[in-house]
Amino acid sequence: MKHFLGIIFAIALVLPFNVAAQEAEEENGSVMKAGTFAGLELRGIGPALMSGRIADVALHPEDPSTWYVAVGSGGVWKTDNSGTTWNSIFDGQGSYSIGCLRIDPNNPNTIWVGTGENVGGRHVGYGDGVYRSLDGGQTWTNMGLKESEHIGTILVDPRDSQVIYVASQGPLWSGGGERGLFKSIDGGETWEKILGGGEYTGVNEVVMDPTNPDVLYAATHQRFRTVAALINGGPETAIHKSTDAGTTWRKLESGLPKEDMGKIGLAISPQDPNFVYATIELAWRKGGFYRSEDGGESWEKRSDYLSGGTGPHYYQEIFASPHYFDRIYQMDVRLHVSYDGGMNFVPLGEKDKHGDNQAIALDPDDSDYLIVGSDGGLYESWDHGKHWKFIGNLPLTQFYKVAVDYDEPYY
Repeated sequence: MKHFLGIIFAIALVLPFNVAAQEAEEENGSVMKAGTFAGLELRGIGPALMSGRIADVALHPEDPSTWYVAVGSGGVWKTDNSGTTWNSIFDGQGSYSIGCLRIDPNNPNTIWVGTGENVGGRHVGYGDGVYRSLDGGQTWTNMGLKESEHIGTILVDPRDSQVIYVASQGPLWSGGGERGLFKSIDGGETWEKILGGGEYTGVNEVVMDPTNPDVLYAATHQRFRTVAALINGGPETAIHKSTDAGTTWRKLESGLPKEDMGKIGLAISPQDPNFVYATIELAWRKGGFYRSEDGGESWEKRSDYLSGGTGPHYYQEIFASPHYFDRIYQMDVRLHVSYDGGMNFVPLGEKDKHGDNQAIALDPDDSDYLIVGSDGGLYESWDHGKHWKFIGNLPLTQFYKVAVDYDEPYY
């Protein structure tokens, strides 16, 4: 009986709308009028099972409840209550695709955003340069490098907020553009290219010695994509070092592969900055993990481990633990960790968690606390990956394909 009454009630609701639509069509020749839909209101109802791809996460250095989250195809989001509520703070800007975030270490109200995801898939969105906010993300200014398209890293000198470094991979589907490592000494008003290569060679990543900001390591990356293939390496892919804040650079070679290299991820040990780590892709999805004990002057191959799944072009980022020497996290289909400087990598543990990991944030005061961003959204762990909490109220998704039909009325 209840089912029958429910059907009668539904018909009663729909019938007046259908009659009105028919009358409007007869009178005006079409139902596609604003008045027809005046009573309808759209609202977000997702995500249902997962969120969207996270490109980067930055934690406020003085307020652990404030996080900034960069989304591969969904702008920038901010929470000031540890994920209880969120605000989309990048709406209205020139790009929806975000590659990286950086909080100014001298002033946490200053936020830098690099637009354009720095992964090599067919589905990635491109950006329109570097943005800066001086008020915690309330307002934004485009600071240039609009032809960079894909930005991997932004660094701010901890001694001087006017000094900024931007690692630009450059366009994925063509040569040229603003690709390479760029430096500004006037807060982003002007930029100088300080490292690069040919028309297909950008800079994938740059890292800074935590004890001496004049010491920098940067990975150049030669790449080009077509619909059919990805050329993800070449003779100009290399690791470079500067000891004078980027004025001059040396290519590091001792102990590194002699063949053409692909995508390279870099990290420096917070406990001993003489220890530098690199995950290096070679042809045919080979490669491995390398470590230097002398500031990059010589390298030792520690293992054959490499990001898998879709391939290194999609992951290949590494993060050194601020708590334990030689503990390294590597982004991969399954989140991996090494406790011995790259000799062995083991899955961290992802029970009830989406894979395809892209970013991690480490709490400087709690070695067991992790925030991880994946293709399926944002996750939080308080026991070093034994259990995960899904941040289910971050309403993100990613569209890989759009299709239309040709029936009337045309939508």
